[in-house]
Order: sequence, then C-alpha cells, then structure tokens
Amino acid sequence: MADAAPLLAVTNLETYYGPIMAIRGVSFAVPAGTIVTILGANGAGKTTILKTISGVMDPQKGTVTFEGREIQGMDPDRVVRLGLSHVPEGREVFPFLSVRENLRMGAYTRSDADGIARDLETVFGYFPVLRERAEQRAGQLSGGEQQMLAISRALMARPKMMLLDEPSLGLSPKLVKEIFDIIGRINRERGVTVLLVEQNAAMALHTAAYGYVLEVGRVVMEGECARLLEKDDIKEFYLGAKEQSVRGTRRWKRKKTWR
Repeated sequence: MADAAPLLAVTNLETYYGPIMAIRGVSFAVPAGTIVTILGANGAGKTTILKTISGVMDPQKGTVTFEGREIQGMDPDRVVRLGLSHVPEGREVFPFLSVRENLRMGAYTRSDADGIARDLETVFGYFPVLRERAEQRAGQLSGGEQQMLAISRALMARPKMMLLDEPSLGLSPKLVKEIFDIIGRINRERGVTVLLVEQNAAMALHTAAYGYVLEVGRVVMEGECARLLEKDDIKEFYLGAKEQSVRGTRRWKRKKTWR
C-alpha cells in the first residue's frame, strides 16, 4: 500500500475458535484518513478479524498495532478509549433503551457534556430520522434505522477509526446507498479512518481506496480498489459477471499485489 505510516497494522494474525483456526497469518495495514475494505465470502474470517482488533477475541499469534501501540489482547473498553470503535454485524443496539440513550451509551468513555451535546447534533445531522425517533425504543426501529443508530453510537465515542462489519446486511438498495454515502462523508468531513468488512463488493470497492480479499482465513489478493474492480477474479466471484453456479469453484493460488 502507500508509504504513509499506518494508523492500524495487523501482522501475522492467527485467531482460533476452539481448535479451529479462523485467521491464518493475516497481515494488512490501514493508513490514517483512508477507507480500506476487506472482502470475502461467508466464513472467510472477516468478522473474526474485526473482533480480534477490537478486543472481543484474543489472537493466538501475531500483533495488532494502533498508532504504534500493540493492542492485541486488550479489553474492548480500553480499545475504545484509544480511539477505535467497532460497529458489529447485526447492529447490536440496546433494544429497550431509547435512541437517545443508545447514543449516550456510545459516549460512556467521555465526560465533556458540551462536546457530547454537540456530537449528538452532528449525528442527528447525518441521520435526521434518528432525531425524529430520539425518544423511541431502539428495538422498534427498522433495520436501516438501527444501522444508522449503530454507526452514530460508534461516532459518539469520537473515534479516530471505525470498524464497520457488514453495514449493508439486510438493507434495501436505496438504504445501502444512503448508508455508504454517510460513511464517505464521515471519512471526509471528520477525518475518521474506516476499515470496512462487506459482502456487497461493488459498493465497498467504489467507497474504499484499497482492498484486501480474504479466503479461508488468508489474504489472497490486495490492491487499489480501482484496480481490483478490473480483475476478472473479482468480477466473477464478487460482482456477478459469471454464472452463479461457478462461484466458489476456483481458488487463488497466490497472493497478488498491485502498487
């Protein structure tokens, strides 16, 4: 990738579920101020990578470095305090709390009341529907509204970097576009670095600058997203350029890197 010092660096990471190795020596870097995406089929290990970075899971081997500091094995709350917020797959909002209470939960590491109030207004600006639903229980929101809430809750911690796990999952094409437009705005306007795990490869590759392709726990391909979009493998397996029946029948035999 580019020569800029990475905000986040993952090196030779191995993470297990019991006896099963889910991540197999994965290495990648995310420079500050960028959007980087990780693509892969279900079971490739994408979610495991994010959980390991954010402290939800501990790796057996390898390092995770954030701003030059090793953070693997840290408790999740310490990771958040360092400036790294995780928006999990499935949103995981607090269903019996109101929208406003969920947002304030995102700011639990902070004590600056004026700053929290300003950030509430900022997230309401990104997602006006949340202002309308502010006193409504989060469990009563639609799937798209819950995704907006999950992203906004993460922003309330004032992160330097956000980990987004499948933000398009279960959403209509219109809502997917809206969510990804806001992700781009958050990156541009607030300078928040984004690591995006996503099965909607077309949307992810058009949003991010650089991408990694994960297969069975290994990085098998990487490159600038504009270049990846041109690759036959990406078109075939992720963009629907070939018949659905052939998907999953081939494997990359070596890692390919484009500079």
